[in-house]
Amino acid sequence: MRVLVIGSGGREHALVWKIKRSALVKKIYCAPGNFGISRDAICENIPVNDLQRLLHFAVKEKIDLTIVGPEQPLVDGIVDLFENNGLAIFGPTQRAAQLEGSKVFTKEFLARHRIPSAAYAVFSDYDQARNYAAVARMPLVIKADGLAAGKGVVICHEPAQAMEALSQIMHKRVFGAAGDKVILEEFLQGEEVSILALSDGEHLVYLAPAQDHKRIFDGDQGANTGGMGAYAPTPFLTAEGFERIQSEIMAPTIKAMAGEDRPYRGVLYAGLILTAQGPKVLEYNCRFGDPETQVLLPLAQNDLIETIFAARSGLLHRVQWRNREGATAGVVIASGGYPERYEKEKRIYGLDKALDQETMIFHSGTREVQGNPVTAGGRVLTVTAWAPTLRDAIDSAYRTVGKITFDGAYYRKDIGAKGLRSP
Repeated sequence: MRVLVIGSGGREHALVWKIKRSALVKKIYCAPGNFGISRDAICENIPVNDLQRLLHFAVKEKIDLTIVGPEQPLVDGIVDLFENNGLAIFGPTQRAAQLEGSKVFTKEFLARHRIPSAAYAVFSDYDQARNYAAVARMPLVIKADGLAAGKGVVICHEPAQAMEALSQIMHKRVFGAAGDKVILEEFLQGEEVSILALSDGEHLVYLAPAQDHKRIFDGDQGANTGGMGAYAPTPFLTAEGFERIQSEIMAPTIKAMAGEDRPYRGVLYAGLILTAQGPKVLEYNCRFGDPETQVLLPLAQNDLIETIFAARSGLLHRVQWRNREGATAGVVIASGGYPERYEKEKRIYGLDKALDQETMIFHSGTREVQGNPVTAGGRVLTVTAWAPTLRDAIDSAYRTVGKITFDGAYYRKDIGAKGLRSP
Protein backbone atom coordinates (compact mmCIF):
# COMPACT_ATOMS: atom_id res chain seq x y z
CA MET A 1 0.00 0.00 0.00
CA ARG A 2 0.88 3.66 -0.47
CA VAL A 3 -0.08 5.76 2.55
CA LEU A 4 -0.25 9.55 2.90
CA VAL A 5 -0.06 11.22 6.32
CA ILE A 6 -1.17 14.85 6.46
CA GLY A 7 0.58 17.13 8.95
CA SER A 8 4.00 18.27 10.14
CA GLY A 9 4.20 17.70 13.89
CA GLY A 10 5.28 15.15 16.44
CA ARG A 11 1.93 13.40 16.15
CA GLU A 12 2.46 12.88 12.43
CA HIS A 13 6.03 11.67 12.99
CA ALA A 14 4.71 9.10 15.48
CA LEU A 15 2.07 8.02 12.96
CA VAL A 16 4.70 7.61 10.24
CA TRP A 17 6.93 5.70 12.70
CA LYS A 18 4.09 3.30 13.51
CA ILE A 19 2.88 2.91 9.92
CA LYS A 20 6.42 2.08 8.80
CA ARG A 21 6.16 -1.05 10.96
CA SER A 22 3.13 -2.37 9.07
CA ALA A 23 3.71 -5.26 6.68
CA LEU A 24 0.87 -3.86 4.56
CA VAL A 25 2.70 -0.66 3.65
CA LYS A 26 5.13 -0.23 0.78
CA LYS A 27 5.61 3.54 0.65
CA ILE A 28 4.77 6.42 3.03
CA TYR A 29 4.29 10.05 2.05
CA CYS A 30 3.81 13.01 4.38
CA ALA A 31 2.54 16.49 3.55
CA PRO A 32 4.22 18.74 4.45
CA GLY A 33 6.29 16.77 6.99
CA ASN A 34 9.46 17.97 8.75
CA PHE A 35 13.16 17.14 9.05
CA GLY A 36 12.63 14.04 11.19
CA ILE A 37 9.72 12.73 9.14
CA SER A 38 11.80 13.06 5.97
CA ARG A 39 14.02 10.25 7.33
CA ASP A 40 11.05 7.87 7.40
CA ALA A 41 8.77 9.10 4.59
CA ILE A 42 8.76 11.04 1.34
CA CYS A 43 7.78 14.60 2.23
CA GLU A 44 5.74 16.76 -0.12
CA ASN A 45 5.59 20.49 0.64
CA ILE A 46 1.82 20.96 0.54
CA PRO A 47 0.14 23.00 3.32
CA VAL A 48 -2.42 21.06 5.38
CA ASN A 49 -5.14 23.59 4.50
CA ASP A 50 -4.66 23.32 0.71
CA LEU A 51 -7.23 20.59 0.24
CA GLN A 52 -7.29 20.70 -3.55
CA ARG A 53 -3.53 20.25 -3.86
CA LEU A 54 -3.66 17.38 -1.36
CA LEU A 55 -6.43 15.76 -3.39
CA HIS A 56 -4.50 16.20 -6.64
CA PHE A 57 -1.38 14.69 -5.06
CA ALA A 58 -3.28 11.69 -3.67
CA VAL A 59 -4.82 10.99 -7.08
CA LYS A 60 -1.54 11.44 -8.96
CA GLU A 61 0.43 9.19 -6.59
CA LYS A 62 -2.34 6.55 -6.38
CA ILE A 63 -2.52 6.81 -2.58
CA ASP A 64 -4.36 3.85 -1.06
CA LEU A 65 -5.04 5.45 2.33
CA THR A 66 -4.76 8.97 3.74
CA ILE A 67 -4.52 9.60 7.47
CA VAL A 68 -5.19 13.14 8.69
CA GLY A 69 -3.23 14.44 11.67
CA PRO A 70 -4.37 18.01 12.46
CA GLU A 71 -7.92 19.18 13.11
CA GLN A 72 -8.17 22.06 10.62
CA PRO A 73 -8.42 20.01 7.39
CA LEU A 74 -10.97 17.71 9.07
CA VAL A 75 -13.11 20.66 10.14
CA ASP A 76 -12.70 22.09 6.61
CA GLY A 77 -14.11 18.89 5.08
CA ILE A 78 -11.13 17.00 3.66
CA VAL A 79 -12.77 13.63 4.37
CA ASP A 80 -15.87 14.58 2.36
CA LEU A 81 -13.68 15.85 -0.49
CA PHE A 82 -11.52 12.71 -0.69
CA GLU A 83 -14.42 10.27 -0.34
CA ASN A 84 -16.44 12.11 -3.01
CA ASN A 85 -13.48 11.51 -5.32
CA GLY A 86 -13.24 7.80 -4.49
CA LEU A 87 -10.20 8.02 -2.19
CA ALA A 88 -9.85 6.12 1.10
CA ILE A 89 -9.23 8.46 4.03
CA PHE A 90 -9.42 8.04 7.81
CA GLY A 91 -11.16 10.71 9.85
CA PRO A 92 -14.60 12.16 10.59
CA THR A 93 -16.65 14.03 8.00
CA GLN A 94 -17.06 17.78 8.27
CA ARG A 95 -20.40 17.40 10.07
CA ALA A 96 -18.92 14.94 12.56
CA ALA A 97 -15.79 17.06 13.08
CA GLN A 98 -18.01 19.79 14.55
CA LEU A 99 -17.31 18.07 17.87
CA GLU A 100 -13.97 19.87 17.77
CA GLY A 101 -14.76 22.65 15.33
CA SER A 102 -17.31 24.29 17.64
CA LYS A 103 -17.21 24.08 21.43
CA VAL A 104 -20.70 25.60 21.51
CA PHE A 105 -22.01 22.78 19.30
CA THR A 106 -20.37 20.23 21.61
CA LYS A 107 -21.74 21.73 24.83
CA GLU A 108 -25.26 21.82 23.40
CA PHE A 109 -24.84 18.27 22.04
CA LEU A 110 -23.73 17.01 25.47
CA ALA A 111 -26.66 18.76 27.14
CA ARG A 112 -29.16 17.29 24.65
CA HIS A 113 -27.95 13.76 25.29
CA ARG A 114 -27.30 14.13 29.02
CA ILE A 115 -23.64 13.27 28.72
CA PRO A 116 -21.89 14.61 31.84
CA SER A 117 -20.05 17.92 31.48
CA ALA A 118 -19.68 21.25 33.30
CA ALA A 119 -22.50 23.81 33.64
CA TYR A 120 -22.08 26.61 31.11
CA ALA A 121 -23.42 29.72 29.40
CA VAL A 122 -22.81 30.87 25.80
CA PHE A 123 -22.32 34.49 24.70
CA SER A 124 -21.81 36.22 21.38
CA ASP A 125 -22.18 39.72 22.90
CA TYR A 126 -19.04 41.09 24.56
CA ASP A 127 -20.82 43.23 27.14
CA GLN A 128 -23.21 40.45 28.15
CA ALA A 129 -20.27 38.10 28.64
CA ARG A 130 -18.50 40.69 30.82
CA ASN A 131 -21.62 41.23 32.93
CA TYR A 132 -21.96 37.49 33.50
CA ALA A 133 -18.27 37.07 34.37
CA ALA A 134 -18.38 39.99 36.84
CA VAL A 135 -20.74 38.09 39.17
CA ALA A 136 -19.83 34.49 38.30
CA ARG A 137 -18.34 32.12 40.82
CA MET A 138 -14.57 31.80 40.53
CA PRO A 139 -12.60 29.99 39.22
CA LEU A 140 -14.32 30.42 35.84
CA VAL A 141 -13.30 28.75 32.59
CA ILE A 142 -13.55 30.82 29.39
CA LYS A 143 -13.37 29.05 26.03
CA ALA A 144 -13.29 30.41 22.49
CA ASP A 145 -15.87 28.58 20.38
CA GLY A 146 -13.71 27.70 17.39
CA LEU A 147 -10.26 26.23 16.72
CA ALA A 148 -7.42 27.97 18.55
CA ALA A 149 -4.52 25.48 18.34
CA GLY A 150 -5.19 24.23 21.86
CA LYS A 151 -4.75 27.71 23.36
CA GLY A 152 -8.33 29.01 23.42
CA VAL A 153 -9.10 28.01 27.02
CA VAL A 154 -8.39 30.31 29.99
CA ILE A 155 -8.91 29.44 33.65
CA CYS A 156 -9.70 32.64 35.55
CA HIS A 157 -9.30 32.85 39.33
CA GLU A 158 -10.61 36.39 39.75
CA PRO A 159 -12.93 38.72 37.80
CA ALA A 160 -10.04 40.85 36.48
CA GLN A 161 -8.56 37.79 34.76
CA ALA A 162 -11.93 37.00 33.22
CA MET A 163 -12.28 40.54 31.88
CA GLU A 164 -8.83 40.38 30.33
CA ALA A 165 -9.54 36.99 28.75
CA LEU A 166 -12.81 38.23 27.27
CA SER A 167 -11.05 41.33 25.96
CA GLN A 168 -8.37 39.23 24.27
CA ILE A 169 -10.83 36.76 22.73
CA MET A 170 -13.86 38.92 21.84
CA HIS A 171 -12.53 42.48 21.60
CA LYS A 172 -8.92 42.13 20.41
CA ARG A 173 -9.86 38.90 18.60
CA VAL A 174 -6.54 37.14 19.15
CA PHE A 175 -8.14 33.93 17.80
CA GLY A 176 -10.03 35.64 14.98
CA ALA A 177 -13.48 34.25 14.13
CA ALA A 178 -12.92 31.43 16.66
CA GLY A 179 -13.80 34.01 19.33
CA ASP A 180 -17.12 35.16 17.82
CA LYS A 181 -18.76 33.14 20.58
CA VAL A 182 -17.44 32.20 23.99
CA ILE A 183 -18.40 29.64 26.60
CA LEU A 184 -18.25 30.58 30.27
CA GLU A 185 -18.08 27.33 32.19
CA GLU A 186 -17.85 26.16 35.78
CA PHE A 187 -14.42 25.02 36.91
CA LEU A 188 -14.26 21.29 37.66
CA GLN A 189 -11.91 19.72 40.20
CA GLY A 190 -10.14 16.41 39.54
CA GLU A 191 -7.47 14.66 37.52
CA GLU A 192 -7.58 15.10 33.76
CA VAL A 193 -7.22 12.15 31.41
CA SER A 194 -7.08 11.79 27.63
CA ILE A 195 -9.10 8.92 26.15
CA LEU A 196 -8.47 8.15 22.48
CA ALA A 197 -10.60 5.61 20.64
CA LEU A 198 -10.96 4.53 17.02
CA SER A 199 -14.56 4.44 15.83
CA ASP A 200 -16.26 2.84 12.84
CA GLY A 201 -19.49 4.75 13.51
CA GLU A 202 -20.86 2.11 15.88
CA HIS A 203 -18.03 0.34 17.67
CA LEU A 204 -15.01 1.67 19.54
CA VAL A 205 -11.46 0.41 20.12
CA TYR A 206 -9.62 2.17 22.95
CA LEU A 207 -5.97 3.12 23.16
CA ALA A 208 -4.35 3.33 26.61
CA PRO A 209 -5.49 6.23 28.81
CA ALA A 210 -2.95 9.07 28.84
CA GLN A 211 -2.38 12.35 30.64
CA ASP A 212 -1.28 15.51 28.82
CA HIS A 213 0.51 18.51 30.37
CA LYS A 214 -1.01 21.64 28.82
CA ARG A 215 0.60 24.46 30.81
CA ILE A 216 4.00 25.84 29.90
CA PHE A 217 5.58 25.76 33.37
CA ASP A 218 6.13 23.07 36.00
CA GLY A 219 3.29 22.53 38.44
CA ASP A 220 0.73 23.33 35.71
CA GLN A 221 1.48 27.05 35.88
CA GLY A 222 1.52 29.63 33.11
CA ALA A 223 -0.17 29.82 29.72
CA ASN A 224 -1.87 26.99 27.86
CA THR A 225 0.15 25.35 25.10
CA GLY A 226 -0.44 22.66 22.53
CA GLY A 227 1.00 20.20 25.09
CA MET A 228 4.37 19.98 26.85
CA GLY A 229 4.46 16.23 27.37
CA ALA A 230 2.40 13.16 28.23
CA TYR A 231 2.59 9.70 29.72
CA ALA A 232 0.56 6.49 29.53
CA PRO A 233 -1.14 4.59 30.98
CA THR A 234 -2.59 6.69 33.81
CA PRO A 235 -2.36 4.75 37.08
CA PHE A 236 -5.09 6.79 38.79
CA LEU A 237 -7.80 5.64 36.35
CA THR A 238 -9.32 2.47 37.80
CA ALA A 239 -10.99 -0.29 35.80
CA GLU A 240 -14.33 0.88 37.21
CA GLY A 241 -13.62 4.47 36.19
CA PHE A 242 -12.66 3.39 32.67
CA GLU A 243 -15.88 1.36 32.40
CA ARG A 244 -17.90 4.46 33.38
CA ILE A 245 -16.11 6.50 30.72
CA GLN A 246 -17.02 3.92 28.09
CA SER A 247 -20.65 3.45 29.15
CA GLU A 248 -21.55 7.02 30.18
CA ILE A 249 -19.53 9.11 27.71
CA MET A 250 -17.83 7.46 24.74
CA ALA A 251 -20.45 4.91 23.61
CA PRO A 252 -23.39 7.35 24.11
CA THR A 253 -21.52 9.97 22.08
CA ILE A 254 -21.03 7.63 19.10
CA LYS A 255 -24.67 6.49 19.30
CA ALA A 256 -25.98 10.06 19.56
CA MET A 257 -23.84 11.29 16.65
CA ALA A 258 -25.28 8.52 14.47
CA GLY A 259 -28.76 9.46 15.64
CA GLU A 260 -28.18 13.07 14.56
CA ASP A 261 -27.06 11.96 11.08
CA ARG A 262 -23.41 12.70 11.88
CA PRO A 263 -21.93 9.17 11.95
CA TYR A 264 -18.53 9.37 13.56
CA ARG A 265 -15.73 7.39 11.91
CA GLY A 266 -12.19 8.19 12.88
CA VAL A 267 -10.40 8.97 16.12
CA LEU A 268 -12.54 10.34 18.92
CA TYR A 269 -10.30 11.99 21.49
CA ALA A 270 -12.05 12.96 24.73
CA GLY A 271 -10.42 15.31 27.20
CA LEU A 272 -12.04 14.26 30.48
CA ILE A 273 -11.85 15.13 34.15
CA LEU A 274 -12.42 12.62 36.93
CA THR A 275 -14.58 14.47 39.47
CA ALA A 276 -16.04 13.29 42.77
CA GLN A 277 -19.34 12.79 40.88
CA GLY A 278 -17.70 10.75 38.13
CA PRO A 279 -16.02 11.43 34.76
CA LYS A 280 -17.09 14.54 32.84
CA VAL A 281 -16.26 15.88 29.38
CA LEU A 282 -13.98 18.91 29.14
CA GLU A 283 -13.66 18.82 25.36
CA TYR A 284 -13.74 16.58 22.31
CA ASN A 285 -11.12 16.46 19.59
CA CYS A 286 -11.68 14.81 16.22
CA ARG A 287 -8.18 13.43 15.63
CA PHE A 288 -5.13 11.84 17.21
CA GLY A 289 -3.85 13.93 20.12
CA ASP A 290 -0.51 15.68 20.29
CA PRO A 291 1.55 14.84 22.38
CA GLU A 292 -0.58 11.82 23.41
CA THR A 293 0.01 10.00 20.11
CA GLN A 294 3.76 10.09 20.75
CA VAL A 295 3.32 8.01 23.93
CA LEU A 296 0.35 5.86 22.87
CA LEU A 297 1.61 4.40 19.59
CA PRO A 298 4.88 3.07 21.11
CA LEU A 299 2.65 1.16 23.56
CA ALA A 300 0.39 -0.28 20.86
CA GLN A 301 1.05 -3.83 19.66
CA ASN A 302 -1.58 -3.86 16.88
CA ASP A 303 -0.92 -3.07 13.24
CA LEU A 304 -2.37 0.44 12.96
CA ILE A 305 -3.19 0.10 9.25
CA GLU A 306 -5.11 -3.15 9.81
CA THR A 307 -7.10 -1.47 12.59
CA ILE A 308 -7.87 1.60 10.48
CA PHE A 309 -9.18 -0.56 7.65
CA ALA A 310 -11.36 -2.43 10.14
CA ALA A 311 -12.73 0.95 11.23
CA ARG A 312 -13.39 1.97 7.63
CA SER A 313 -15.20 -1.33 7.02
CA GLY A 314 -17.38 -1.27 10.15
CA LEU A 315 -15.52 -4.24 11.61
CA LEU A 316 -13.90 -2.82 14.74
CA HIS A 317 -15.86 -5.26 16.89
CA ARG A 318 -13.51 -7.93 15.51
CA VAL A 319 -10.39 -6.08 16.69
CA GLN A 320 -8.83 -6.77 20.06
CA TRP A 321 -6.52 -3.84 20.82
CA ARG A 322 -3.40 -4.83 22.73
CA ASN A 323 -0.93 -2.63 24.58
CA ARG A 324 2.51 -3.52 25.84
CA GLU A 325 3.06 -3.93 29.55
CA GLY A 326 4.96 -1.06 31.14
CA ALA A 327 4.66 2.67 30.51
CA THR A 328 5.76 5.46 28.19
CA ALA A 329 6.69 9.06 28.95
CA GLY A 330 7.15 11.84 26.40
CA VAL A 331 8.85 15.18 27.06
CA VAL A 332 8.40 18.09 24.64
CA ILE A 333 11.39 20.34 24.01
CA ALA A 334 10.16 23.79 22.97
CA SER A 335 11.64 27.01 21.65
CA GLY A 336 12.38 29.68 24.25
CA GLY A 337 9.42 32.08 24.54
CA TYR A 338 6.82 29.53 23.42
CA PRO A 339 3.76 29.76 23.45
CA GLU A 340 4.29 33.49 22.86
CA ARG A 341 6.92 34.90 20.48
CA TYR A 342 9.94 32.73 19.82
CA GLU A 343 12.86 32.61 17.42
CA LYS A 344 13.43 29.97 14.76
CA GLU A 345 16.42 28.67 12.79
CA LYS A 346 18.35 27.54 15.88
CA ARG A 347 20.79 24.71 15.12
CA ILE A 348 19.84 21.52 17.00
CA TYR A 349 22.66 19.45 18.49
CA GLY A 350 22.61 15.96 19.95
CA LEU A 351 20.20 14.20 17.62
CA ASP A 352 23.03 11.93 16.48
CA LYS A 353 23.71 10.68 20.01
CA ALA A 354 23.11 6.98 20.59
CA LEU A 355 19.61 6.31 21.90
CA ASP A 356 18.46 3.71 24.37
CA GLN A 357 16.76 0.85 22.54
CA GLU A 358 13.31 1.89 23.78
CA THR A 359 13.69 5.66 23.23
CA MET A 360 12.30 7.57 20.25
CA ILE A 361 12.67 11.20 19.14
CA PHE A 362 9.63 12.54 17.29
CA HIS A 363 10.14 15.81 15.42
CA SER A 364 7.61 18.65 15.49
CA GLY A 365 9.01 22.06 14.53
CA THR A 366 12.17 21.14 12.63
CA ARG A 367 13.55 21.63 9.15
CA GLU A 368 16.82 21.08 7.33
CA VAL A 369 19.28 23.86 6.48
CA GLN A 370 22.49 22.88 4.66
CA GLY A 371 22.14 19.31 5.87
CA ASN A 372 21.61 20.27 9.52
CA PRO A 373 18.45 20.24 11.66
CA VAL A 374 17.21 23.63 12.87
CA THR A 375 14.17 24.74 14.84
CA ALA A 376 11.10 25.75 12.83
CA GLY A 377 8.30 25.99 15.39
CA GLY A 378 7.26 26.45 19.01
CA ARG A 379 7.29 22.78 19.95
CA VAL A 380 10.44 21.30 18.43
CA LEU A 381 10.82 17.67 19.56
CA THR A 382 9.13 15.03 21.70
CA VAL A 383 11.45 12.55 23.39
CA THR A 384 9.51 9.36 24.24
CA ALA A 385 10.76 6.39 26.23
CA TRP A 386 9.21 3.03 27.14
CA ALA A 387 10.19 1.14 30.29
CA PRO A 388 8.69 -1.51 32.58
CA THR A 389 7.67 1.20 35.08
CA LEU A 390 6.58 4.82 34.72
CA ARG A 391 9.47 5.96 36.93
CA ASP A 392 11.98 4.28 34.62
CA ALA A 393 10.26 5.62 31.49
CA ILE A 394 10.42 9.18 32.83
CA ASP A 395 14.08 8.84 33.83
CA SER A 396 14.97 7.38 30.43
CA ALA A 397 13.20 10.16 28.53
CA TYR A 398 14.93 12.88 30.54
CA ARG A 399 18.33 11.26 30.06
CA THR A 400 17.91 11.67 26.31
CA VAL A 401 16.46 15.19 26.67
CA GLY A 402 19.69 16.11 28.47
CA LYS A 403 21.72 15.17 25.38
CA ILE A 404 19.83 17.53 23.03
CA THR A 405 20.57 21.25 22.90
CA PHE A 406 19.73 24.35 20.90
CA ASP A 407 19.73 28.03 21.76
CA GLY A 408 16.77 28.78 24.03
CA ALA A 409 15.64 25.17 24.42
CA TYR A 410 13.00 24.77 27.16
CA TYR A 411 11.17 21.78 28.64
CA ARG A 412 9.14 21.00 31.73
CA LYS A 413 10.90 19.03 34.45
CA ASP A 414 7.79 17.37 35.92
CA ILE A 415 6.25 15.32 33.11
CA GLY A 416 4.58 12.27 34.65
CA ALA A 417 4.93 13.48 38.25
CA LYS A 418 1.19 13.18 38.87
CA GLY A 419 1.32 9.55 37.78
CA LEU A 420 4.15 8.85 40.23
CA ARG A 421 2.13 10.39 43.09
CA SER A 422 -0.88 8.22 42.32
CA PRO A 423 -1.52 5.51 44.93
